Amino acid sequence: MRIFVALLFFTNLAAFGWFWVESRMSGGEGVRLTQQVQPNKIALLSPQQVAALGPAKVASLADVCVEWGPLSDTEKARALATLEPLDLAKLMSQKKVEVITNYWVFIPPAANKVAADRRLADLKAQGLKDAFMIDGGPQRFAIQLGAFRTEEGAQAQLADLADKGIKNAKVGPRAQAVLQSALVVRDPPAPAVTKLKEMQASFPGSELKVGACDKTS
Repeated sequence: MRIFVALLFFTNLAAFGWFWVESRMSGGEGVRLTQQVQPNKIALLSPQQVAALGPAKVASLADVCVEWGPLSDTEKARALATLEPLDLAKLMSQKKVEVITNYWVFIPPAANKVAADRRLADLKAQGLKDAFMIDGGPQRFAIQLGAFRTEEGAQAQLADLADKGIKNAKVGPRAQAVLQSALVVRDPPAPAVTKLKEMQASFPGSELKVGACDKTS
């Protein structure tokens, strides 16, 4: 009889111990999850916040693209030449973006189409491949050399043209929708992010955006 009572006691004690351990483990896991996962403290970073992390942090993120633009054809050529030493050809792509520009750089209208055509041919021979003639409206027979969102960008091109010996160009207000370019760098190394940030200041009106890559990038 004593043996039976003892066995019953130890069986109940073992059952109690098992249930106690199980409840503690369940409760402990729940507490740990509550401590580790706090939804109210989780937030997605905006592109600006990601960019503010710094070049090394941005470079460490996976499947991240840096988009820089918009850039006119002249600005794009200058930007690509500056970036060439970084050997980003395999990481870089380009895309067209429509922007509304507020200022343009131009050669005032010529007396007639013959004179305008001659002037345009001379400008293209000097390397201004994106120059074109206005063929209608109050600025008919003027030569457009560039379109910019900001006056600073237009003045920068005007100064560059003056260095090339083109002295009769002017800056004026002119709202128009134009196609410009943006450069997209996929998973950029830290030196590339640093360089892009440095270069942005030299291209007024351009912006750097950091975010998840488009499937087509």
